[in-house]
Amino acid sequence: MKSVCTIARRELAGYFATPLAYVFIIVYLFLTGIFTFYVGNFFERGEADLVPFFDFHPWLYLFLIPAIAMRLWAEERKSGTIELLLTLPVPLWAAITGKFLAAWGFTAIALALTFPMWITVNYLGEPDNGVILAGYIGSLLMAGAYLAIGSCLSAATRNQVVAFVLTVVVCFLFTVSGAPMVLDAFSGWAPQAIVDTVASFSFLTHFNGIVAGVIEAKDIVFFATLIVAALAANAIVIDMKKAS
Repeated sequence: MKSVCTIARRELAGYFATPLAYVFIIVYLFLTGIFTFYVGNFFERGEADLVPFFDFHPWLYLFLIPAIAMRLWAEERKSGTIELLLTLPVPLWAAITGKFLAAWGFTAIALALTFPMWITVNYLGEPDNGVILAGYIGSLLMAGAYLAIGSCLSAATRNQVVAFVLTVVVCFLFTVSGAPMVLDAFSGWAPQAIVDTVASFSFLTHFNGIVAGVIEAKDIVFFATLIVAALAANAIVIDMKKAS
């Protein structure tokens, strides 16, 4: 765990060593404000809650999180520093976990900086703060799943743009897998068991359940399992690339 913490601290500090981190946070906060108060009709709804804020998170993350994940391993491979990293007396799993936790921590910082919205709704009314807290937890879990997928795909290529596009496509498929139009496409020919399986992989299904204030074990397990599986696949991809 010491190796994981060392790598995570180094990577997290690296984010703030360049202007990109600050640009990302500013863009993220600006977009969440626009979508919450204007696109989401926050004031017209007449309700003191953060439903519009969380409703747009899956779609914001669909483009912003891959922008973070694309550099995790693609940049290491392009610059050749991945060979140096892998020769250090650090287990591969520790390097993967450390880099992932740094990116996840950076995302958590950006998410935490939206606290003025939480303060605003408490000033305007009496929201259910338990539901809002659940929404933040769900948002962080979903961001972790996006990042884990992006990390795996970043390891598969040295081109950050390719990693970005692949991550957007794969995360989009996970996000909409429970949408009616997708399920209708399967229900016409596939058994119900397959349709239910496809629906169970939907980020929206699990995220919306948590945002509604119902934190069920199945939703936590889904995101946790996906993160672990994607990071395990990340290790396999790096091993394959190293062997070739």
